[in-house]
Amino acid sequence: MFKYFHFTILIILIFYLSILLFMFFFQRTFMYHPKVKTLDSPPIKFKYKEVYIPSEKNIKLKSWFSFSPLNKKTILFFHGNAGDLNARIYKLNKFSNLDVNFLIISWRGFSGNNGKPTEKGLYQDAKKAVEWLQTNGIKKKNIVLYGESLGTGIAIELASKDRFSGVILESPYTSMVDMGKRFYPFVPVSLLQRDRYNSLKKIKKINSPILVLHGKADTLVPFYMGKKIYENANEPKYSYFPTFDNHMMTYDQDMVNALKSFLDLSAKR
Repeated sequence: MFKYFHFTILIILIFYLSILLFMFFFQRTFMYHPKVKTLDSPPIKFKYKEVYIPSEKNIKLKSWFSFSPLNKKTILFFHGNAGDLNARIYKLNKFSNLDVNFLIISWRGFSGNNGKPTEKGLYQDAKKAVEWLQTNGIKKKNIVLYGESLGTGIAIELASKDRFSGVILESPYTSMVDMGKRFYPFVPVSLLQRDRYNSLKKIKKINSPILVLHGKADTLVPFYMGKKIYENANEPKYSYFPTFDNHMMTYDQDMVNALKSFLDLSAKR
């Protein structure tokens, strides 16, 4: 009986360790979902040109650039961990009402781009997008970084090391370690996590104006994380926390007004 008990414990340990090994080696397949398809995209209502921004050797980022010399500010949009550029059309359509230029990039491994997404790699992609804007005559003081979900970690990384016109964070998380603990409480995430995106630790280093957007009904990234990011951010900071919005926030007139107010304030700086 005693030997049977030890044997059972051993089998359980082996099974558990096998799960940990599997999750360690394949963790990025849980985090990044580039092959998610957009089934029903709305018609595009903005003018743009498709550009390919060099990031690293053999990696060029499919991107959309919408520009008018009449607009003072340019949004650099960092999308989340799933889908392609088409999944953001409904948001980009609203930008045309904000008198703002925008560049939206797709990450390595997304939208048919070469490469595989990693934290370090996405930081590199974002830096190259900023450099591309600069070579096209747009200065950092006129760039507003916009991070969506996963993209908030990249926006925070860039803004913690340089000054921009503003930073918009939609549905931000405190860190990917915190997110991992939420979804896999039985796993020692702190030891196994490779791509950590420690946003909460970096937020205090940002000296650019910040707007935090987060729905209180978010079932993916809990609202308390977005609130914590906002509370730890430096002034000037602003928030838009609608009661019923889920993770992919509703781009209604209230949202547009929040964005417009923030962009108007950043235009005066």
